[in-house]
Amino acid sequence: MDKILNSDKKIESGLTHLADVVDQRRDAFKAGQADPKTSYTALLFSKGDDGILKKIGEEATEAVMAAKDARNSNLAADQQKLLVSEMADLWFHCLIALSQFNLRPEDVIAELDRRLGTSGIEEKAARKATGKE
Repeated sequence: MDKILNSDKKIESGLTHLADVVDQRRDAFKAGQADPKTSYTALLFSKGDDGILKKIGEEATEAVMAAKDARNSNLAADQQKLLVSEMADLWFHCLIALSQFNLRPEDVIAELDRRLGTSGIEEKAARKATGKE
């Protein structure tokens, strides 16, 4: 159990660190200190909400396709590696979106913690009942 908790802390710490870097780059872009021609992160922020959200859609589609390819290859190592790569791209772009909306991965983790121990079916029904679905 301690090994799992330590792993969880390492993951959360890693996401926090990446979010800090993204936030710093967002702030540098807003201050005119990061050029979208030389910084991919600045380029994303220069595209605003629609551009960032469109990129998440593209990355999500690529992750789905990689997952299907991994399954169809009987989880071949090269396809698993590609799936991990596509998921990393998706997570990165999600961190960009969180930063764009002044949110942090800790907010997402807190929401997941809140849901822990609740059936996904029950949780979805509760959202539907309150009109949040």
